[in-house]
Amino acid sequence: MKSLYCRVIKRVIDLLFLILSSPFWIPLTLALSLIVKLTSPGPVLFKQKRIGKCRSEFTIYKFRSMYRTAPIDTPTHMLENPATYITPIGRFLRKFSLDELPQILNIIRGDLTLVGPRPALWNQDDLIVEREKYGANDVTPGLTGLAQTKGRDELPIEVKARYDGEYCARISFMSDIKILVLTVVAVFKSDGVVEGGTGVLRSGDDEVDS
Repeated sequence: MKSLYCRVIKRVIDLLFLILSSPFWIPLTLALSLIVKLTSPGPVLFKQKRIGKCRSEFTIYKFRSMYRTAPIDTPTHMLENPATYITPIGRFLRKFSLDELPQILNIIRGDLTLVGPRPALWNQDDLIVEREKYGANDVTPGLTGLAQTKGRDELPIEVKARYDGEYCARISFMSDIKILVLTVVAVFKSDGVVEGGTGVLRSGDDEVDS
């Protein structure tokens, strides 16, 4: 049943969800595209190479939230003074994860699913190797995942990979629904957003500090 859910049912749910929610995300996407274009020079979309199912590579789409001078393939937490690269509207987009909205295109293409491990950058070897221990590289990555409900930017690599593995071991319809609900709550509260690095996990999140 788990295999059927991963191979067929999740895909049907993804597409059905996008169809039913299109009156919300289509006008929001158009409005944000216009705002991004008008508030700083450069393209509306930011494209980046990511690692998908079975370590295959694909291009992920985001609203551009940084100036064109920002390094393309460097994770934000590895930048020196990352705030200097982020546009004013970009801060808002990133705070509420609205920069991820164009990844709806990735879901339509099948690169992503609604819930799964967040796709690693092509050069994030430490995260990719750590996920291999838990089989988390063998599933379709997601728009959100269990790790994103447990701390987002605050989580060290080994903790994030462990949560990804925990999700993969327990994939089900109910777990996906729970993660989607918790993601909405985390986004509105801006939980775990740390520009420029992983932070110290709050008591109760996990035992690991960074």
